Amino acid sequence: MKKYDEIFKKSITDPEGFWGEVARDIDWFKKWDSVLDGSNKPFYRWFSGGEMNTCYNAVDRHVKNGRADQVAIIYDSPVTNTIQKITYKELLDQVSRFAGVLKGLGVSKGDTVIIYMPMVPQAAVAMLACSRLGAVHSVVFGGFAPHELAIRIDDARPKVIVTASGAIEGRKVLEYKPMVNKAIELATHKPGKCVVYQRAIVKAEMTEGRDYDWDEMIKAAEPAECVPVKATDPLYILYTSGTTGKPKGIVRDNGGHAVALRWSFENIYNVKPGEVYWSASDVGWVVGHSYIIYGPLLTGCTTIIFEGKPVGTPDPGAFWRVISQHGVKVLFTAPTAFRAIKRDDPNGEYLRKYDLGGFRYLFLAGERLDPDTYHWASKLLDRPVIDHWWQTETGWPITANCMGIEAFPVKPGSSTKPVPGFDVQILDINGNPVSAGTEGLVAIKLPLPPGTLPTLWKAEQRFLEAYINPLPGYYFTSDGGYIDEDGYVFVMGRVDDVINVAGHRLSTGEMEEIISTHKDIAECAVFGAEDGLKGQVPVGLAVLKTGVERAEGEVQQELVRMIREEIGAIACFKQAAVVKRLPKTRSGKILRATMRKIADGKEYSVPSTIDDPAILGEIEEALKKIGYAKR
Repeated sequence: MKKYDEIFKKSITDPEGFWGEVARDIDWFKKWDSVLDGSNKPFYRWFSGGEMNTCYNAVDRHVKNGRADQVAIIYDSPVTNTIQKITYKELLDQVSRFAGVLKGLGVSKGDTVIIYMPMVPQAAVAMLACSRLGAVHSVVFGGFAPHELAIRIDDARPKVIVTASGAIEGRKVLEYKPMVNKAIELATHKPGKCVVYQRAIVKAEMTEGRDYDWDEMIKAAEPAECVPVKATDPLYILYTSGTTGKPKGIVRDNGGHAVALRWSFENIYNVKPGEVYWSASDVGWVVGHSYIIYGPLLTGCTTIIFEGKPVGTPDPGAFWRVISQHGVKVLFTAPTAFRAIKRDDPNGEYLRKYDLGGFRYLFLAGERLDPDTYHWASKLLDRPVIDHWWQTETGWPITANCMGIEAFPVKPGSSTKPVPGFDVQILDINGNPVSAGTEGLVAIKLPLPPGTLPTLWKAEQRFLEAYINPLPGYYFTSDGGYIDEDGYVFVMGRVDDVINVAGHRLSTGEMEEIISTHKDIAECAVFGAEDGLKGQVPVGLAVLKTGVERAEGEVQQELVRMIREEIGAIACFKQAAVVKRLPKTRSGKILRATMRKIADGKEYSVPSTIDDPAILGEIEEALKKIGYAKR
């Protein structure tokens, strides 16, 4: 039996034995009573009775074990022309002092704290300080509209809000404090205290009696020690969009989270303690929690906090410069970042300016990796490009090519095989397994492994309705896909991205794959629009590569021909438009559902997560030209 097969089999057939052994890599104040507690199914709990502290495992123990002078965080900010290196010893001092600040403001174990920060080291310090005290942090993406922040304030009911005076978005300075003030005004729950980190780029006006200056408070604070918490106590809440309009508060526990992330770092990403790792994401998203802050620090690595973009800060060589300058071994980012680089530098001319000799792997996740982008990145870098798939809810990868266990040959379009701990199955709508190669609903047999969501914040019934009830005995991922005869998993997209054309169920993900192979296309999106005759028909929007000038009609004809040749006339793909850009969330996900509403002429709300609301007007005009968006 091969190494992967052996490890995977043990993780599924003997989860208690497998994870009990893995948990030795974490320092415990008190050992658990049981590895897996299934006494209240489907609300499984990991390491019940155990006591530990996540901050201790991410910071203190490394200082005690010889990493005091190793760099823990590299802050690289091309938008402010700043590079700062923070050792583990310095990080411990900052975190323990800020924990003292929060303690002085009345924060204790079990209290909640909202963190609304840009990509600065203080965001990491605030997160770790909360976990040091046993407080529950909820990081809200910096720049979210006041209404969205207010909803989260009312749900989390924080004792303190931690924020900064502002950030730089593109070329604009975005002031955070007015948005925080407005959110508190809108919220029913009124946090009594707010700590503000004043940045040189913008000065925030302080509200007397409520607002406290970060630097002043740090100077006067008494360092606070780590507070032991139960393994099953919550570490953080992270809100993700809900179908009802009310965000879902994903809960992450302390013990299972630390165990899973520590294991994933060496076994999936093949990164060893002491090495430099970079996740080009944001602390406001799950990737930022798992693989900018907690994963690297739990492992004793050097992590990079990057305040910039893949292009425009200052050019498409930004990623190569960071990798070369800081000796990055592994980069993890979203496919959309590489599509942006491909668009602005299709021949990789900027890459030639930098030495990437020590760089090992590129990991991509966040949305489906189209084969064209995979092939482009693989050829450009001459390194393994690893597609892997996971969700905010799971907290770490469900499927991946586990480079620290056994590297498998890549199949473009597949995120390879299930990660140990995840019993991934493809089911029909009645919950029955389907045969290899047959598309269906992607589900994970319970129990989920450590580090995944045990429930939703104060919403257990909603947890059941969203994730458990649709397929009893399984976690419902809301994604569709198939597993081939070799055990490779192909995730084709959200279930609602499968469209019904005249009774035929067709995957828009498959159509996007085909379009993305066109030599002039940088990226694309396909979604279903309402049709009186066929129910739905696919509509495509495509962005041309930088420097390409083509007649829109010609491009449209070529795309229609490509779909017809690959899928057939049954796809009814007849309409496509060329646009300058696609609407995306700040984390890089394409807003297909919003574009679908625009195409159908339905009312839609501007998503709070959108990177640039003005783009929706451009999309509406493009769709009108091809006969849609009629209101």
